[in-house]
Formats: sequence, structure tokens, C-alpha cells
Amino acid sequence: MALLAQSDDFNADGISEKVIGIASDMVEHDSGLHFHHTKSQLLYAPSGCMTVTTSDQQFILPPFRMLWIPAKEPHRVNFRNIVAYRSIYFDEDYAQKYFKEKLKVLHVNPLLKEIIERICFWEHTGLSTAQERILKVFWDEINSSPEENLRLTMPGDVRLKKITEEWTLRKSLPPRLKDLSERVGASEKTISRIFVKETRLSYQEWRQQWRLHRAVELLVDGNSIGDTSYDLEFSSDSAFIEFFKKQTGFTPLQYLMKNG
Repeated sequence: MALLAQSDDFNADGISEKVIGIASDMVEHDSGLHFHHTKSQLLYAPSGCMTVTTSDQQFILPPFRMLWIPAKEPHRVNFRNIVAYRSIYFDEDYAQKYFKEKLKVLHVNPLLKEIIERICFWEHTGLSTAQERILKVFWDEINSSPEENLRLTMPGDVRLKKITEEWTLRKSLPPRLKDLSERVGASEKTISRIFVKETRLSYQEWRQQWRLHRAVELLVDGNSIGDTSYDLEFSSDSAFIEFFKKQTGFTPLQYLMKNG
């Protein structure tokens, strides 16, 4: 398929092909909450950073990360800066033959990157023998691709659900526990208990994971370490670098170089 304009209409469910690829350069995008009736989706961007929200989770997708979204899974895709958007839709029955489907973030190695790019520009005219061979390599690679922890589980409690969704969509830094307690009118103990029960993280751990997601997004978008550290309210650049390395195993610069 040729490169789509951001304003073009596209409905994967309306196409009968078992594999459909699309590519588009987009900016300031919000898909709205939706799902695909008959198609599983692989979402990926070779440049730029996307945020994907489901009913109870948020995923951050920097370059060299892809998200597998099973059919009928409600999701919302957001980004503010320019993103090289790539998406492949698979007939649900076809995909289940080759891949154990669940919502997860996977690493994109150089070979997968090239295969995804090629599939996204195929014409929707049925699969040739050569394309079938490429898909065989694709399924081999995706099944061996490591899963990455770039998800954040959202609390379902009515006192916290709306406010946490607000933080993720507006990119507003979650407050400290004491301030959150005052805002929602619940004790710190109650809030802590809710987060552990519903996200398996304490509120402080959850807030730190949110900061990591936002840090990755800011760095991928070209923000400096100093600006990122300031925006996320770290006491110093060195404190931010130490935090980032503890969470990912890499300094911010090493992370960008490794995955760029």
C-alpha cells in the first residue's frame, strides 16, 4: 500500500486480505478508543514515540518496540510529535495459527524492522509465493522476540481511574502520595492499598514507572537529559541518570544509542 495521508480513511475490518500493511507519517494523533472486529494488529514506529491505552493499561512504544493487539481489544493510540506510523493487520484466525496472541510489547530487531517495512508497502492483492516466504521469517522472528516491560497497569477504582487517565493523556506528572490523598479525599493508606491490589505496585513504584515511561518519550522526542530531568522533577541530572539506569540497565544516552 502507498503511504497514507493522515486524513485518509482506513478500515482494516473492511478488507478481506489476511495480511494488510499501512504506513503514514503522522503528527498530533489521537485515534480515540476503538477495536478491530476481525483483525489482530501489530503497531510500530521506526521513529517517534506512541502511547497506547487500553481499558486498564498504558503502553509506551519508542522506536524498536512494537505492540501486539489482539482482535476485539479496545485501545487508544496517542502521540503529539511526528511519528512514522506502521501498522500490520492480520486476520484473527490466520494469526492464531502462528502466534500465541496476547497484548504485549516486543523488541524489534533489525531484521524485523526491514520485514515490517516491506509488509507495510505491499499491495492488497493476495499473497505471492515470495511474500509467503517473507511471512514465514516474520513469524519465526516475532515468536523469538523478547517481551519488554513497557506497560503500566491503571487502577480501576472510581476515585482514581479518571485522574490517572488524565495524567497519562495530558502527560501531567502524578503528584506525591500526600498531595494525591488530599485531592481525592482518601487516606494515604487507602490509596496505597488500592494501588497494590489493582496494579501490584505501591503508589510510589507506580509513579516511578510512569516517570520512566515519560522519560523514554521525552528522550526519544529529542529532549535533553537536563530538560527531561527538570520536567520530571528530579533533584539533579545525575539523580535522573541513576534512576534511569536502575530501571533499564542503561544510561539515557546508552539507551538511545542501543535502540536508535
